[in-house]
Amino acid sequence: MAGYRLPEPAGNALNRRRAISFKFNGDDLSGFAGDTLASALLANGERLIGRSFKYHRPRGIVSCGVEEPTGLFDIGDRAARVANTRATDVALTEGMVARTGNAWPSVRFDVGAINSLFASVLTAGFYYKTFMWPDWRLFEPMIRKMAGLGFAGDGPDPDRYDELSLRAEVLVVGAGLAGLEAAVAAAEQGAQVLLVESDTWMGGWAATVAAGSGKDGADMRRTVASLIERASKAGVTIRMGTTVFGLYDHGLAVAVENGSRVVRERTIKIRAGRTILATGAFDRPMLFPDNDRPGVMFAHGAERYAAHYGVAVGKRVVVASSCQAGLDLVTRLRGWGVNVVSVLDFRKGDYVVGVRGRTEVTGVTFVSQGDPKHRNIEADTLLHTGGLTPNVSLHSQAGGGLRWDDEASMFVPSRLAQGVGVVGACAGVFDLGDALEHARQVGLGRIVDAPVGGAGHIPAVNSPPKELLAGSSGKTFVDLQNDVCETDVALAARENYRSVEHLKRYTTTGMATDQGKTSNVNALVTMGRLTSRTPNQVGTTKFRPPYKPVTLGAIVAGRGGERYRPLKRMPAHAFHQSRGALFEEFGGWLRPAAYPKGDESLEAAAEREAAHTRNSVSLFEGSPLGKIEVYGPDAAAFLDLMYVGNISTIAVGNARYGLMLNENGIVVDDGIVARLGPEHFWVNTTSGGAERAALAFEEWLQCEFVDMHVFVQPVVSQWGNVTVAGPKAWKLLEAAGFGAELSPAAMKHMTMREVDYAGVRMRVMRASFSGELGYEINVPALHTQALMERLWRAGGAFGLDVGMYGIEALMLMRLEKGFLHVGADTDGTTLPQDVGMARGLDKKAANFVGRRSMLRAAGQDPSRMQLVGLVPTDKRTRLPVGAHIVPHRPPSPIEGFVTSSGFSPALRHPVALAMLTRGTQRIGERLRIYHLDTEIEAEVVKTPFFDPAGERLHG
Repeated sequence: MAGYRLPEPAGNALNRRRAISFKFNGDDLSGFAGDTLASALLANGERLIGRSFKYHRPRGIVSCGVEEPTGLFDIGDRAARVANTRATDVALTEGMVARTGNAWPSVRFDVGAINSLFASVLTAGFYYKTFMWPDWRLFEPMIRKMAGLGFAGDGPDPDRYDELSLRAEVLVVGAGLAGLEAAVAAAEQGAQVLLVESDTWMGGWAATVAAGSGKDGADMRRTVASLIERASKAGVTIRMGTTVFGLYDHGLAVAVENGSRVVRERTIKIRAGRTILATGAFDRPMLFPDNDRPGVMFAHGAERYAAHYGVAVGKRVVVASSCQAGLDLVTRLRGWGVNVVSVLDFRKGDYVVGVRGRTEVTGVTFVSQGDPKHRNIEADTLLHTGGLTPNVSLHSQAGGGLRWDDEASMFVPSRLAQGVGVVGACAGVFDLGDALEHARQVGLGRIVDAPVGGAGHIPAVNSPPKELLAGSSGKTFVDLQNDVCETDVALAARENYRSVEHLKRYTTTGMATDQGKTSNVNALVTMGRLTSRTPNQVGTTKFRPPYKPVTLGAIVAGRGGERYRPLKRMPAHAFHQSRGALFEEFGGWLRPAAYPKGDESLEAAAEREAAHTRNSVSLFEGSPLGKIEVYGPDAAAFLDLMYVGNISTIAVGNARYGLMLNENGIVVDDGIVARLGPEHFWVNTTSGGAERAALAFEEWLQCEFVDMHVFVQPVVSQWGNVTVAGPKAWKLLEAAGFGAELSPAAMKHMTMREVDYAGVRMRVMRASFSGELGYEINVPALHTQALMERLWRAGGAFGLDVGMYGIEALMLMRLEKGFLHVGADTDGTTLPQDVGMARGLDKKAANFVGRRSMLRAAGQDPSRMQLVGLVPTDKRTRLPVGAHIVPHRPPSPIEGFVTSSGFSPALRHPVALAMLTRGTQRIGERLRIYHLDTEIEAEVVKTPFFDPAGERLHG
């Protein structure tokens, strides 16, 4: 490592007293605290660090920032592994494990490099033309295996993430000199200012210069220190290591902050009155053959490595530049001790026409103006800069415009987005005095035009003249990450993909993790040259968030699993757990799917539970069932408007099934409505529709039926629900001490009673979704588990074989009865008449939500799909849910599809429900059902499949 480390004072970001060990491709290496992975690799002399995406060409570190296109690694191991991480953007940590992702079996011997031999046919758009015949599916496995540059973690992410929300009157993005000046100006006039910076130091490019010796370094140190001190005194809040990756409407900026040992990353949502962008500029690459060799780097990045990380990127360095800024840094590099052996000035006719070496640079080939003879320079590094590209990503995300500046040869901001200012290099202002004055004016809230320029003349085309490339056979890359060459852009032009968006997608330039930060301008200029258009006429592609790749963990801010969608637990959760419940999520609730015994499968357990319920008695917790109490003098009239059936005619103590529609007449929920008093109703909805139904009630009351006196109160969490079902249900309740008023003889089906039991007021309803004698006991939630335990003990004491059943058994029993399950047997097109629920429509004179839509021509079409029963003719094959009903082997017009299916324990054969065109008219017909090229024959039958007379409801 010592051979590439520069002595102090170089490396002002390092703590050289703290060494850090890490692994790279299995090798043990070391760096210092403050290093990035990229600087540590360069310090260890690692030149070949990866392979390119398409051709698998050798690649090395190119830049020193977020714009890095090739230094991508898998960081971490196993579940903690993060793919495609930029080595320039990750701090070195003790024990870090980094691997090259796009090379096998190793980065030095990569089998994929064979692709280079077929480069002439692997041109832009080859995939669109090649993999279509005879069937693209034949190629899919191979393409999927080759896709990507790394491998994601293979388990739950062990890291922690966090989220923070902030407000600021002024948000300044970037703590370079212009950003500091704007922040200070705003803060000194009393504004609350938040300044965010992605680096670990302030000052930006100026801090790099300030780290050097000589008068320039000393002057810049004073300037940077003065601004930082003024910012501190003015009360500017500063967050380092924080990158704004998205700028949205209404002053919303979203950033990701590098975390600590406790939190890996923190997502910060910032609401700002004004946003000032001071995001700097990138090196614009020069274009020349073999410009992708390991050791070919951006010049300003090499200066940052020297100043902040104490790394000499090479031992014999050639600098090629087409602008004065590139030549100015040569003196600074030499001041750090970097051995610059030659300087090539593009403006004076010095052209790089080749790079020698394969896995690392061994020499540079160039020609001079008027002398076409190729000459060679022995070197291990080539630094180049073809000018600067303002970092306008966030400005464009916010809706700002761009224009091409001919003199500076760059796109610069033109039309500003509302509430967004742009200062410094990202505004195209490179003269220090002009930049600071402009930033001060913007910081004070004055809208002023940026004095673009100051960088000196930069040629629009940074590639050698074609006539001087004779004898040069290397490829010239425009986009290093996606292996897009100048010839690919030329092919796109010849094939008339001249629109900038078509160019991007046809060649894939600018579509990688760097989002074209260093490739887009050269691609656009090249396309303009090939089509006789100016870059302004070619235009730019849309800049979209995120500005840099962001981990999914940071985006969700740790809201994974139950933190993303918190699962609700039923009041008697522990009771089910103690009886071996297999829990699954249903409608946001953690509920028992079944209670398997031994190695019993879920399906077998559900069939056993359903059979036991039909023969004896079982308990089921239905606490998630939607429960809404509706009060008021207009409650009955309001519920008439909400449901298809008549609710106002329900007598006190009775209940009725109801179907709820939306304004389009579509079935959205169902349930039982009971009347507890003249102005008091107990409304049950589906478990998944509880919140939706309550919100719909409120919306209609607040927006349409504003004169109605109705109070709606959801009470799902206040009331538990214990369902007792089976022919011996009443025997169990009687054994547990419930009064005779609940006996089947005294309490009819679809009635509700309020009773006192064990000192607790309960609401008991005779209802059944299983088709058996059933009691739904609504009990205050805190007493739910005690009631279930009491019923369980009572059954055992009286010799009753009490069982438990879960959701899967309930679904089997309701399927046997042909009961509708909203959401499974319905979709966004289902009307009441499609599921046989419009029979009472003629009896209801009052209007209700969705009635008019039901009567539209489409709703009255006799060929609509209708819900019917199906039985496979062989009585053995279970019909897959979603399987299509068609008149003949596909391709064929669809006549219907299976909505629910299962094996009936009561009937000992499979049954199913389906939506079928003219279904009720086709009873007895045999159909062909197809699923994954398998044909199944089934017969259309009437429902219910089991107990069609409904006698079992009465015990």
